[in-house]
Amino acid sequence: MADGNRILVTGATGKVGQAFLRRFLSQPRFAEWRVRVLVHNRDVAPHPRIESLRGSIADADLVAEALDGVTHVLHLATVKETPQEIMDVAIKGMFWLLEACRQSETFAQFILIGGDAGMGHFVYPHPIPVTETQKHSAYPGCYALSKVLEEVMLEQYYIQYDLNGCCLRAPWIMEKDDFKYQLSFGADVFGGPRWHEYVSAEEAAEYVRTQTIPVMLDPDGVPVKRNFVHVEDLVSAILLALDHPKARQQTFNICMNEPVDYRQVAVYLQETRDLPNVDIVTPYHSTWLDNAKARFLLGWNPEFDLARMIDSAWNYERRADDPRKIWYPG
Repeated sequence: MADGNRILVTGATGKVGQAFLRRFLSQPRFAEWRVRVLVHNRDVAPHPRIESLRGSIADADLVAEALDGVTHVLHLATVKETPQEIMDVAIKGMFWLLEACRQSETFAQFILIGGDAGMGHFVYPHPIPVTETQKHSAYPGCYALSKVLEEVMLEQYYIQYDLNGCCLRAPWIMEKDDFKYQLSFGADVFGGPRWHEYVSAEEAAEYVRTQTIPVMLDPDGVPVKRNFVHVEDLVSAILLALDHPKARQQTFNICMNEPVDYRQVAVYLQETRDLPNVDIVTPYHSTWLDNAKARFLLGWNPEFDLARMIDSAWNYERRADDPRKIWYPG
């Protein structure tokens, strides 16, 4: 790569941002690149190649300053179900970023991390695999709507201004012991469903004591298949997409090769850790997010399959200075 490349990372203090910076800064391919981060509430660790700006991406002047001299943008910043903030951060913020990019003399590529929330996740039935050509279908709530609007906005900038962009659409992103805690019947459950709400308080307490694993069933009693991606696999896709000619103006599903089957999770944990399980009927449906396009065009392949996803979460031991902290509920 030529000297002078500078990548702006929004949302750099989140799980994806931190993992990206760690690996990006260690790769010889990017040794001459510089990094600028736009942070809001938290700071990144000091590094000689990182320049930090603080503020909101809803501030047009700040965004213009952040884009000065930037060649690449990795847009990670978002908020969840917070209606009072989401239009400013997700929609206005992305608009200012795209406007600054299209007017920039140095800009080369915009990478958006999208989400399968814009495709309805497991809220709606999906009788066939979900590909990148399927129509958007946000589930109720402002977060899923924002993911649709972000993707559509980026696509329109391709049409209006021939912007070089790429959307990496990820499902639920796992790291550390996340996968373990998304199966908890306790108040420490990561994201949803909140399993303790499907059983009595007495049953939930017993399931916590025995480390019982919930088997999510759809309304017909069939085990649900749900999409996940490990943060390291997502970061691998980001690193591949940077300046990849086949990434230009493309959307890619970035997920495990097969969705997680909750029955298979329960069987594996029973066989390897002797953990009991219980069936839980829910209103949710199986979804198969198809990642063939990313594997074919980018040469990307996820390293985390079901066994590795489970083992990495159960084997993870937190340091005393790394408390489990959820900045948003899943």
